[in-house]
This record gives sequence, structure tokens and C-alpha cells, in this order.
Amino acid sequence: MVKTLYVGNLPYNCSEEDLRNLFSDYCEVSSAKIIADRETGRSRGFGFVEVESDDISAAIEATDGKEFGGRNLRVNEAKERKQRSRY
Repeated sequence: MVKTLYVGNLPYNCSEEDLRNLFSDYCEVSSAKIIADRETGRSRGFGFVEVESDDISAAIEATDGKEFGGRNLRVNEAKERKQRSRY
């Protein structure tokens, strides 16, 4: 089963490949996605990594607070996104 990790405080020049490589040392990565601003296309400084659920606690423990690209990462299990109303 796949679980999703939230990764915050990413350096703005971090690529999805960089993110995948960072976590591949600790777990099996299914996908990595960096969230970009809709208007500018610039990274918003956070992303999501899908990993095999067996590896999730080890991946969080190994990377949360770790310095990466000059910034300390914030890593935890992603929470289900709430539906936003249209009005």
C-alpha cells in the first residue's frame, strides 16, 4: 500500500528528481511532486512523495529536520485534503 508524505520548507530550486533521490535512500519511492504556483510556475516550497507504507516511519525519521539545500525540511504523513466550497 502506498502512503503520501508532505515535504515542506524545500529550497525553491529543488527539482522533483532531487526530491525523489533524497527519499530513495530511505524508502521505495513511487512518485515525487513539487507544488508550483499556478500563475508564475515557481515552486511554492513544498511537495509530496508517495512511498511504500512499510517504509513511511523510517523515511520521516530520517528526513524530518534534515538540512537540505540550506533549509531544514519538515516531513510528515500527508493529511487528506478537505473539499473546498466553490462559493
